[in-house]
Amino acid sequence: MAFVILDPCRGEKAGECVSVCPVDCIEEGPDQFYIDPDICIDCGACKAVCPVSAIEEEYDLTPDQEEFLEKAEEFFANR
Repeated sequence: MAFVILDPCRGEKAGECVSVCPVDCIEEGPDQFYIDPDICIDCGACKAVCPVSAIEEEYDLTPDQEEFLEKAEEFFANR
């Protein structure tokens, strides 16, 4: 499982999540930050510091939030 950054990050891009990630799996994209689902170790450090509550666990996503997991997968597929 992985954590996923959702809509509240768009435009906000606070970035506290990046510095606490122990495996450096969070990168800044053009509109928001993204978590690499293949590297995330599901530790929850990012969720704990997110000032806009934009981070959820993959298995807690609602159907309308699944697009954010797909966006993250696409973002890291091009790396």
